[in-house]
Amino acid sequence: MTTATETKKVTDSIAGESLELPLNRQRIALLLAFAATTVFAIPLHWHLAGAVTGLIALGLIMRDPEPALRRRMGVLLGCIALLAAIDINSSTSNRNFLLIGIPFFLVVFVPSLILGKTDPGVIRYRFWPATWRRSDFIYTLISIPLAWAVLKFYWAVNPEQYLQWNLPAEPDEGEIKRLFVGINCVGIWDELFFVNTVFAVLRSLFRFRVANALQAVVYTAVLYDMAFIGIGPLIIYLFAWTQGSMFEKSESLLWVLIVHLIVDFFLVAAIVHSYYPSYGLDFLWRHGL
Repeated sequence: MTTATETKKVTDSIAGESLELPLNRQRIALLLAFAATTVFAIPLHWHLAGAVTGLIALGLIMRDPEPALRRRMGVLLGCIALLAAIDINSSTSNRNFLLIGIPFFLVVFVPSLILGKTDPGVIRYRFWPATWRRSDFIYTLISIPLAWAVLKFYWAVNPEQYLQWNLPAEPDEGEIKRLFVGINCVGIWDELFFVNTVFAVLRSLFRFRVANALQAVVYTAVLYDMAFIGIGPLIIYLFAWTQGSMFEKSESLLWVLIVHLIVDFFLVAAIVHSYYPSYGLDFLWRHGL
């Protein structure tokens, strides 16, 4: 039977407050099984192992006494299953836009639709910050040289990273524009799914560090599968953690989207420069894009 305190917690959670459920052995096992399913099924493509850990996670979800956890973690596990069923890659072809774009849309739209009815307030599309904080401005400004430096380091350690994206042998402004649009669309989706959906749902149930650590695993797994090889997982995990931290403090999408699009600008510039050394950071306007 649900106590008055538990009922109040659920009500508060629906209003946007976290339940911050205690981590007993069963819930720790659930989170580990969820993380293992994500890693096995998406980047490693160990579908049998992913299915086994997924069933374990599902069983633990169904056995949990907290109804909010059963609903919300069940939705997230369904999202992982859908992403595991598709070929996540960096192709910018029209066909791939549809093959990836539709599932990507569904894992953002369906959780919002379901939880919007059962758990309103858990997933909120709040663009503007509730309060304007100086630290958000400072971090966003710092992200400009930081993104450039990290990508330079990444390219130095993994010089063939740019080959994860395809561009023609000779510069083609149309293909460069398509790459720019594609990467930025994925970047926006990253924040809508990993932060505004996965992190938000996990944060509605658990403490910040637990929720952020797990969303960063999902973030890293998907982007590693898509393109980021070598030391990419380490860089992506740290980036995902900082994005979750900024979202936690600002309670808005504005800053995480701006930072991500800054990173994407330098990412496209690095890819284009690797294919065409005469192209620099001015590739967008110098070549009429």
